[in-house]
Amino acid sequence: MSRYVVKGGVALQGTVEAASNKNAVLPIMAATLLTDDECVLTNVPQITDVVVMGNLLRELGAKVEGLGSSEIRICCADVRETRLNPHLVKKMRAAVTLLAPLLARHGHVRTHHPGGCVIGRRDIGTHLDALTAMGAQVSEVDDDYDIVARQLIGASVFLDEASVTATENTVMAACLAKGRTIVKHSACEPHVEDFCRFLVQMGARISGIGSNVIQVDGVSELHGATYRISTDHIDVGTFAVAAAVTGGDLVIRNFVPEHFELIGLVLRRMGVSFEIGEGTLHVLPSEVVATRKIATDPWPGFPTDLASVMIVLATQAAGTTLIHDWMYEGRMFFIDKLVSMGANIVLCDPHRCVVTGKTALRSRTVYSPDLRAGAALVLAALAANGTSEIHDVELVERGYENFVDRLSALGAHIEKVD
Repeated sequence: MSRYVVKGGVALQGTVEAASNKNAVLPIMAATLLTDDECVLTNVPQITDVVVMGNLLRELGAKVEGLGSSEIRICCADVRETRLNPHLVKKMRAAVTLLAPLLARHGHVRTHHPGGCVIGRRDIGTHLDALTAMGAQVSEVDDDYDIVARQLIGASVFLDEASVTATENTVMAACLAKGRTIVKHSACEPHVEDFCRFLVQMGARISGIGSNVIQVDGVSELHGATYRISTDHIDVGTFAVAAAVTGGDLVIRNFVPEHFELIGLVLRRMGVSFEIGEGTLHVLPSEVVATRKIATDPWPGFPTDLASVMIVLATQAAGTTLIHDWMYEGRMFFIDKLVSMGANIVLCDPHRCVVTGKTALRSRTVYSPDLRAGAALVLAALAANGTSEIHDVELVERGYENFVDRLSALGAHIEKVD
């Protein structure tokens, strides 16, 4: 296992490119199973989850070229296997998005329960209910889900939660289904829009993109496409908070303002000064203050994936802030590590914490429990006095591209030790 060694107390300075969207590229890679033609994806983030997804596709019989680079080519013409490798599935939640395209093309899929970050209860009942509504039959065999469908049929599907991956699975199933599918209470995050636009380029007939009601008219086949992955607003938010907690002066490029509206509103309420230019976000040195409450919500609400770094920001804000993430009961379970660094935080229950700042953080050796908490601990170490170590950083690198190199280029004293 690897660790980051971070010497804090240095204000970040300079310019950084926003990374591509992890949550867009993974389901887009899965969607290439819907055609025998080659698909070319550009602006691909160089993260370990992309490698895992690429290897899952390879084990099914797909030809995948360019893993580890910003451009990958995928051809699924020779895919015949329909059972997903359980060891790879356990590494990544997004493996669940392979269910619908395999079912739509081959009439069968078998998988273990998907893994990924342990941040709370994350069943796949919503996925299975949607596929069942479209004619699939689901059974459990030796702790696996075994799903078959001779022909998927369009249906009116109401998702019991606005799940991103369940929305994506339902839309993929609908693309080659017979008739029309209406997906209600669908997720509408920027990465879901990106995913749907890729399917449209493949020939899918989708309307309502960006809303919580998506309509799909099934077609007989899809074709290959070349597509550029969009920017990740979570990456932008993380680097904006990194600048704020270190008193830095940072320009983030490849910035999409409409993906940042509520994030920016919360940051302004907390005294973070920034300017928006043409494709840029300029974060200025600021005196950070508390805000009454930060509550996560499905898009266009405040994203749950930024809850952890906002807890770190609140430790450096004068006053008291309540942070409430009702979506995942494990999101707060890294707070003890921040407390060991000197943070003044009260964990009210698994979903809420109260943070009182401003507190001087001190260096510590800590372990990363999940992707977003790991990134938050890096930010805390950047703001702390002394040299900290963050272990299990493989979790961080599942979602943050070249994290050490990008921070180092901004003046951070950080290195990765294997």
